[in-house]
Amino acid sequence: MLNYAVTFLVVALIAAFLGFGGIAGTATEIARILFFVFIVLFLVSLIVPRLRPRD
Repeated sequence: MLNYAVTFLVVALIAAFLGFGGIAGTATEIARILFFVFIVLFLVSLIVPRLRPRD
């Protein structure tokens, strides 16, 4: 998922450089959303195993 966020960020940078403001803004927002989803899932994957009872 982090890979997709970086990909959309690169697309946004290229689009902004070429003057496509609308596409750059949309790609930036998608990259931001994917990044925060990645962070939330990463934190959940760190916390959940610690909450399980051990055998």
